[in-house]
Amino acid sequence: MSYQLYRNTTLGHTLQESLDELIQYNQVPAPLANKILLQFDKSMSNALSARVKSRVTFKADKLDTYRFCDNVWTFLLKDVEFKDVHEVARVQTVKIVACDGKGMTTGPGGPNPLAGGGGGVRDTA
Repeated sequence: MSYQLYRNTTLGHTLQESLDELIQYNQVPAPLANKILLQFDKSMSNALSARVKSRVTFKADKLDTYRFCDNVWTFLLKDVEFKDVHEVARVQTVKIVACDGKGMTTGPGGPNPLAGGGGGVRDTA
């Protein structure tokens, strides 16, 4: 199983639209497009876990909703302040999706326990 968190980003949407167009014009078969999307999921997760080194702290006035389902935590926070070394940002509502990356990326032969994890933060305001 590979999480599809990053397909809902600008880059993910653009890739999906491009692949749909290529399928429509019979330039790429649908099974190959699906393999490309699966590789995109794995590559995004691996790249972010390996290359992003910055840290951000946040504090919310209210935890509005939380849920744990299928090894995925989802939090809906209200009135959140994000801080890094140089900046402070405040947002009204934030949705955080956190996934356990241990053994969740698959390929031929099943889960890969060495694969990186994933997670996302989105301003829902």
